[in-house]
Amino acid sequence: MRKPNILFILTDDQAQWAVGAYGNQDIYTPNMDRLAEEGMIFTQALTCPVCSPSRAMIMTGLYPNKVGIDDWISPEETEGILPGRPTIAEVLKKAGYFTGLIGKWHLGKEEIYHPLNRGFDYFMGFLGGGNNPKDPILEVKGKEKQLTGFTIDIVTQDAIRFIRENKDRPFALFFHTREPHMPYTPTPSEDMAHYINKKLKVPEVENFPTEELQERYRGYYASISSIDRNIGYLLEELDNLGLRNNTIVIFMGDNGYMIGHHGLETKGNAWYIGTKIRRPNMFEYSILVPLIIRWPEVIEKGSICNEMISSLDFFPTFIDILKLTGVEISEDLKLDGISIMPLLQGKSLELHKEIYLLYDMHHGAEAHMRMLRTEEQKLILHYEDESKHEFYNLKEDPGEEKNIFNREDIKEIQNDFTSKIRKWQKEIGDTIS
Repeated sequence: MRKPNILFILTDDQAQWAVGAYGNQDIYTPNMDRLAEEGMIFTQALTCPVCSPSRAMIMTGLYPNKVGIDDWISPEETEGILPGRPTIAEVLKKAGYFTGLIGKWHLGKEEIYHPLNRGFDYFMGFLGGGNNPKDPILEVKGKEKQLTGFTIDIVTQDAIRFIRENKDRPFALFFHTREPHMPYTPTPSEDMAHYINKKLKVPEVENFPTEELQERYRGYYASISSIDRNIGYLLEELDNLGLRNNTIVIFMGDNGYMIGHHGLETKGNAWYIGTKIRRPNMFEYSILVPLIIRWPEVIEKGSICNEMISSLDFFPTFIDILKLTGVEISEDLKLDGISIMPLLQGKSLELHKEIYLLYDMHHGAEAHMRMLRTEEQKLILHYEDESKHEFYNLKEDPGEEKNIFNREDIKEIQNDFTSKIRKWQKEIGDTIS
């Protein structure tokens, strides 16, 4: 097998429910939907409920506690992916790929953590967690510059240039958008046009104005449509250059998101909408992300995968892909994920019967959550306050409206889950107890 090119599109704060292919009839995402029609859509892709730890899981194949990243990295902090923890980019580069990161990094702003020092041959974008949707300051050729225009359009044009210049050699481009992160607007008028004067389906939130919620959704959806439009340009470029069949396109959100769901706003570090009261959580809305993969030479069109997978699984999957192309991996990589290559090939194996996640929140509130999820049930232990423990029967209560922790009829399985979490914590070197 020849080495496939890789285009990894990672959006910032895009919920699984905010994609047309996942059943949202209000949002305009024809290119994301096209990827689903031409590839495989995953219904149970799970990750850490905030950005930096989730990105670290993708980039290293390790739980966040192993790489030195617990919460999102604030502008004042100097942490990043610990030296000595290999990244996907480093392995791909060693295997002969020209590697690029365009857009958001958020895995350390110090020089030792810079993308160019962590396996990337090329970087254009920003190192921190946020940026302006328009007229951003971006690092270009090693220097920060004030640019003019919408951020999503600027980074897309650079991504197109990257693809054109590297079309004759294997490339791995990680295209990480700032959208649809707050602030959602301004957005290009052509993207907002899909939602002007349109009444959108939104959750019912007590004591919060419906029209204000509608405005939030219009801005959020328009921001996502701006990503979608630019994904269309990237897909068109792959087609024009004859790279479509030999390019793996991965589309994913970095964490889930809520706008009114459970009365909350944002993700695992959410606050009650319209207030400053925090609600640390690992609700499905926060940990379930959109994931679509197109690889015409391997994946059957219109495939649907209902198996649970983790963002930890990308690194071992890329290792398997490299091995199929004849690349020998000399490093003894001890990763926490499992390769999903069999799933991409159409096999049903139930790779994960259980998914474990952890999140240590220290911005806005303190929380130390450890989670075990199966297809039907979920336990979240709150080590900061055991009175906050949660247990949900996802089969009977998919919206997680009823916390049944300590209910008599589930105590046996609750205790079993608790024992499994504590055993897993020891296995991964987790010191929280």
